[in-house]
Amino acid sequence: MILHRYFARRFLMAFLLITSVLFGLIVLVDLIEQTRRFSEFDITMGQRLGLTLLNVPASLNEILPLIMILATVTLFVSLARSSELVVTRAAGRSAMRALVAPVLVALLIGGMAVSSLNPIVAATSKRYAMLSESFRTGGASALAVSEDGLWLRQGGPAGQTVIRAARSNADASVLYGVTFIAYAPNGGPVRRIEAGSAALGPEGWSLRDAKVWPLVAGLNPETNAVRHDALTLPSTLTLERIRESLGTPSIVSIWELPDFVRQLEMAGFSSRRHQVWFQAELARPFFLVAMVLVAAGFTMRHTRFGGTGIAVLSAVLLGFGLYFVRSFAQILGENGQIPILLAAWAPPLASIFLALGLLLHAEDG
Repeated sequence: MILHRYFARRFLMAFLLITSVLFGLIVLVDLIEQTRRFSEFDITMGQRLGLTLLNVPASLNEILPLIMILATVTLFVSLARSSELVVTRAAGRSAMRALVAPVLVALLIGGMAVSSLNPIVAATSKRYAMLSESFRTGGASALAVSEDGLWLRQGGPAGQTVIRAARSNADASVLYGVTFIAYAPNGGPVRRIEAGSAALGPEGWSLRDAKVWPLVAGLNPETNAVRHDALTLPSTLTLERIRESLGTPSIVSIWELPDFVRQLEMAGFSSRRHQVWFQAELARPFFLVAMVLVAAGFTMRHTRFGGTGIAVLSAVLLGFGLYFVRSFAQILGENGQIPILLAAWAPPLASIFLALGLLLHAEDG
């Protein structure tokens, strides 16, 4: 038990050290990227740094498998150089038993990443999208799906407009049962529009069978209402932004994702991508365990055998390969080529069996 605690502490220290180093590098690189991206807009360095800090959790969440590989490599290379692995084997502990502590720590980190880091990434990513949109257009745009239908908000110099639609077609290009409420820059409502359908194009919203009520003090809205067979309204939204918001599961907390999937289906959208993402997040701890086993399979040997650099490079490359296979399987699952559970769970489990095969071959021949 003492030896397991020792290995667990060393592995956790290596993980925190590598995470801290990569955190600093990500902040520096992302700050440069935010400066380049918003060079044409009048935003301060503090605002750019705020955008960078909002974007960092998503980047760390994305490279978590790489951090796990590097932490495992750091642990076992240091143990090999100090001959602690030789002493461990001489004491009768096999390599598989020495891996129990790092594997348990990896499972714990994976569980925390799913339960805690995922909601943080969802919140910061959503806030980053809203702030970047407000810096570009001068007003925030937002999208939400609820049991009441689809809700949009577009902003601009002329004020904010809240849009509600009862449902949409599958690709969000046409909304049905639409209500527009326009607000003046000072915040008061100035106009209400109801339309049978609204299609978003390059020139803005194209409304069919629309009725416009002016919401001005001193006027009777119903008496002054006007009907239009066709009406065009300007918009700061684009189809790409709407589809990106709907098709990005990472901006939804995993705790809210099941309800969000149900609401998407009620609104007429396909929820397959979100279902694949949900299952892949649940399988993430096992994929991190696979990264630990892969790195250990190449580095659990004494340094006097040589080739440490090649072994580390091989572990990293194999980890990247498995990550690519996992991402490719998710794409196939999102496109309906393979079942959702197969797309999410097959790569992590297959990676674990592959790594165990490498370990057993290296230890027992």
